[in-house]
Amino acid sequence: MDAVTWIRNPQVAAAILLAAAVLGLVAANSPLAAGLDALKHWHPTPFGGVDLSAAHWVTDGLLAIFFFVAAIELRYELTQGELADRRKALVPAIAAVGGVAAPALLFVALVPADLASGWPIPTATDIAFALGVLAIVGRNLPVAVRALLLALAVIDDLIAIGLIAILFTTDLQVWALVGAAAMVVVVWALGRLYRSRRGSWPLRIAIAVACIALWWLVLQSGVHATIAGVAAGLVLAPAPAESARHRLEPFVNAIVLPLFAFVAASVAIPQVPLGELSPVFLAIAVALPVGKLVGITAAGWLGQVALRTPRAERMPLGDIVTVALLGGIGFTVSLLMNELAHRDAEELIVDGTLGVLVGSLVSVLVGGTVAAIRSARLAPVDAATRRAGDLEDERRRTDGE
Repeated sequence: MDAVTWIRNPQVAAAILLAAAVLGLVAANSPLAAGLDALKHWHPTPFGGVDLSAAHWVTDGLLAIFFFVAAIELRYELTQGELADRRKALVPAIAAVGGVAAPALLFVALVPADLASGWPIPTATDIAFALGVLAIVGRNLPVAVRALLLALAVIDDLIAIGLIAILFTTDLQVWALVGAAAMVVVVWALGRLYRSRRGSWPLRIAIAVACIALWWLVLQSGVHATIAGVAAGLVLAPAPAESARHRLEPFVNAIVLPLFAFVAASVAIPQVPLGELSPVFLAIAVALPVGKLVGITAAGWLGQVALRTPRAERMPLGDIVTVALLGGIGFTVSLLMNELAHRDAEELIVDGTLGVLVGSLVSVLVGGTVAAIRSARLAPVDAATRRAGDLEDERRRTDGE
């Protein structure tokens, strides 16, 4: 097995992701912390109107590539995969809304009124970490479980990005948003043109340039730049999209996600006595695992009933619960929202950070355990059959490349 094939393996990629996260957390709480913090805040020479720190080049720049690949996979699931049926496709959207509403309401119920402005913090799901945990411990679970988690997490993050834009963006640039909308149309048009000229390198380059321009415009608008990756991945025609996904997947697994995990996890654990923590800590630590569990499970199950999904086609309650538990891994976006919501109160940022870490860790442990137990109960698929299925799926995805 060559290195590229090896790094495409979901379990290998997830193991590298989680190892990088552990390394980041350890480094941030070691004597290396000061140097690491300086490196994260280092600003390379600005160009093209872009002045980002090294950390933001990872979380706003490289991570957009991951979102691009994830959106392409989501589109495949929505058009040809497990969510191709319209009723099945609506379930993740309904579950995502429940997964946002329940943690927010629980947070508000657990804090005094003057601290309620932090309600968006526990509403996000970290796509990379949630999928990573599932890949490691839930390899025998039905494909539909991963499809639901992927769709739910993408929609969840879109809602979170929308909340950031509405609640926390003070310098929204309308001209850039209008330009970004126009560039989405350009990406779509170039993708359609590619269908009649498959293998055209000038068109591939044009699509890449258009995607970079879209990212730049979204960044200039003040909205989180990763939404550019989602938009491009969803509108790009299947042929160029699958070609791009196939080429980018090894880079994303080997470089983008480990760097993201390292930067995102390099958080100093606050040295605060438990008795001195504000209600914000407990509210987040409870709202992430419990709120997500209740909201996603209830909305997902009721969504299937409301959409009159035939009983034989409904996802088992146990699978929905598994997805809901993993949905409580908030981490990156939750940490970002914590900083934005409490930017005028440093002590609340400390408490909120600890709450996000604890809540996400509980979700990793409980969700991972449940996924592992359910996976172990399923008869493993014969290795040859699994490999043949993977090759066939890859062939269909890259057809027309």
